[in-house]
Amino acid sequence: MSLSPSFAAKSFDDLPGWADDDHLPAFEAFRRSAFHASVKPYRSGALGVDFGAFAEAYAEARGVSCASRSEARAFFERHFVPMLVVPTLVGAETGAGLVTGFYEPQVEASPVRTARFVVPLLSRPADLADVDDANRPPGMDPYLAFARRRADGLAEYFDRGAIERGALSGQGLEIAWLADKVDAFFIHVQGAARLAMTDGRLCRVTYAAKSGQRFTGPGKILSQTGEIPLADVTMQSIRAWFKAHPERIDEILWRNRSYIFFREADVEDAALGPIAAAKVPLTPGRSVAVDRLLHTFGAPFYIDAPTLTAFEGKPFRRLMIAQDTGSAITGPARGDLFAGSGDAAGEIAGVVRNAADFYALVPRALAGSAS
Repeated sequence: MSLSPSFAAKSFDDLPGWADDDHLPAFEAFRRSAFHASVKPYRSGALGVDFGAFAEAYAEARGVSCASRSEARAFFERHFVPMLVVPTLVGAETGAGLVTGFYEPQVEASPVRTARFVVPLLSRPADLADVDDANRPPGMDPYLAFARRRADGLAEYFDRGAIERGALSGQGLEIAWLADKVDAFFIHVQGAARLAMTDGRLCRVTYAAKSGQRFTGPGKILSQTGEIPLADVTMQSIRAWFKAHPERIDEILWRNRSYIFFREADVEDAALGPIAAAKVPLTPGRSVAVDRLLHTFGAPFYIDAPTLTAFEGKPFRRLMIAQDTGSAITGPARGDLFAGSGDAAGEIAGVVRNAADFYALVPRALAGSAS
């Protein structure tokens, strides 16, 4: 497997701010992927960064624990070569890549429905079937990866509007109940949440499956209809619009036909986020979601986003580890930065939409195969 032309070789001296970054939390995130990869290998991405080339770095990471940021920096410089990821995403207006942000909401919830808590988070229904080219019925939208299992075969699953109007009622799928429909929607968008239960427990829900239809974000709808200028669309501005127009919430949200189902999970370490697509807990400020078809989970990326200052009041220049993905994360120089859990993280994640340069740290064994 050879590296894609999407990679252009650089040196660590070429990375803006590399020497100023704290590489230690990135090493700890990388180490978590190293332990998982020893049990189940990650799939190699189409850009040619072969999972097998990480073997030496993973083995060392499992055997040592860096005690300082200088040791962590030396680890990455010893095992990897930085390569600029050349954007090929149509519409990359600045010629750079793009970063957005995501987080794990924390909301109050009830284990039972009450007069206040009326919005359910649902577990996966028994009639929801995985769909691929092997079992997709003729004429079914090839985008659909899930379908409804019926006696006469597979059909498109109920969409958001149908489910929220009661299509799945009476099946006992409710994991927890929330007080606010907009809170529930943003949990669907983020794919996970911490729930502060009214009985005193702190628990977590994470993604289990979805109804399968395409995602249509409310920000896109509100900008297209002239409600919010596109340049002003953030999670905060969307929430403010919903608060000012409660009678139109269903109208807007139901235009996003995709619906997410969840499973319960423990909060084992309050400092870490949920276990995501790479099967390790996300590290706030150090885990990034990437296009999993192109990139290999566990790979380090140095991201330079000079206009992004929401994380710590200065230009964002950090070493991140690829540990998640998302349907909106497409292209080689596209990433979604995990900001953490709770409202403060949400304030950061909600405003992130910045041009960025992506430098993939490629294992040295592969670096010579760039073409």
